[in-house]
Amino acid sequence: MNFNAPLLRPIRMLLFPFSLLYALAVWIRNKLYDSEFYSSISFNMPVIGIGNLSAGGTGKSPMVEFLMMKFMGKYQMAVLSRGYKRKTTGYALANEQTTALEIGDEPMQFFKKFPKVTVAVGEERAVAIPQLLHDRPGTQVIVLDDSFQHRAVKPGLNILLTDYHNLFTRDWFLPTGDLRDQPGSYKRADVLVVTKCPSGLSEKEKSEIARELNVLDRQQLFFTSIKYGYPYHIITRKEMLIDEHTEALLISGVADPRPLKKYLSDQSGAYYEILYDDHHIFTIDDWKDIRKRFDSIHAPNKIILTTEKDAVRLMKFQESLARLPVYVIPIQIQFLFGDEERFSSLIATFIARFANKTVKN
Repeated sequence: MNFNAPLLRPIRMLLFPFSLLYALAVWIRNKLYDSEFYSSISFNMPVIGIGNLSAGGTGKSPMVEFLMMKFMGKYQMAVLSRGYKRKTTGYALANEQTTALEIGDEPMQFFKKFPKVTVAVGEERAVAIPQLLHDRPGTQVIVLDDSFQHRAVKPGLNILLTDYHNLFTRDWFLPTGDLRDQPGSYKRADVLVVTKCPSGLSEKEKSEIARELNVLDRQQLFFTSIKYGYPYHIITRKEMLIDEHTEALLISGVADPRPLKKYLSDQSGAYYEILYDDHHIFTIDDWKDIRKRFDSIHAPNKIILTTEKDAVRLMKFQESLARLPVYVIPIQIQFLFGDEERFSSLIATFIARFANKTVKN
């Protein structure tokens, strides 16, 4: 259920007492870690954590992919995810026979797009990392996807993301809000990234946000926006261009489809939508509904458009997909204010601290 839907917001307010209980539980847990009653494990290698303080939708996957694209040519990289909503438990290493049901949609997306990068899943990172290093002893850099509030492992570099449209400073705890950690936990981060910003964000607003976030002297702050690539056919991977003559049926099971809906509103002649919960596992009945809705669109140039994350969950219908104009739209992050080089240099400097053990000869 999408609790961000306007009609459901009053329900979230009614759940405020549960938010107080949740906030208390989070506070106690953090105190136990801060007092070292619970211990955090560190590893003598570059471990980069990507996370947020809220539940989903801040752009963790595009950030993980950015790091892979930037550094996989120089280092043997691995991505370790929790594998949210998969049908298995424990540690698993992605391979050619792996499905999204076994490791989760986002790890499957990483594996398909970056076959040279090791992709693994495991709820207990402290256990999964040694297993990953046993399976891939040449690993030089590990990226932890969705790691910030999971404190059993302490990354050497913590990157915290927050959505421009829902900064953690303006949010509240679940279930009334979207926070799953204390706002003050941002102080554990080394890098803060405000994601999904308007591409024309002004210097004035940049400064205002920096003040609101109360960025510490030791922290680095960056701003990014979303950049969509050319849609490609889910089977043939042939690219196409969406223009004013295109009508699209959007199939989306992501936490925040708003940026994609705005993109279609700006680029296409018209668009329709079938929205599902985040990480939705598509059934045969879902596929029948999608086909029926698509057939009802009377336009000469019509397509079905979906996200890369949804695409890996739709591949079970591969036979039907091959016969339909089903396109996948890739997404990338774009650093604002010319800061991509500064960000990349920061990551490179962190990795270089372990140069004697990790850099290729």
